[in-house]
Amino acid sequence: MTKELGKIEKVTFGLGNYQECMLGIHFVFSGASWGVSDSRSAWDAERIECSEYAKWTEADRSKQYDEIMRYISKVLSDAKVDSIDQLKGKPVEATFEDRVLKSWRILTEVL
Repeated sequence: MTKELGKIEKVTFGLGNYQECMLGIHFVFSGASWGVSDSRSAWDAERIECSEYAKWTEADRSKQYDEIMRYISKVLSDAKVDSIDQLKGKPVEATFEDRVLKSWRILTEVL
């Protein structure tokens, strides 16, 4: 495991991730010699219908939407901002394992 310092290069709320059909918050991070993206999202209810063959239910999707909103609330609070556009440029600590992003956090101690 390695930890790298960087910043939020870009952040959007809307459709993205897999086939641009997942609604949520999407981040791009960058550091001295690295760049990576991360997302918290769920299938968009207007684009992906829950069928009887799905391994998830509408209740599951609603729970994911709730978790995404609570996650956004926590990130905004940690960054001491009121909207996602104000997250751009905020410092982060990213944790990698075998060059794969495992987690990240806002560097609250430097804000």
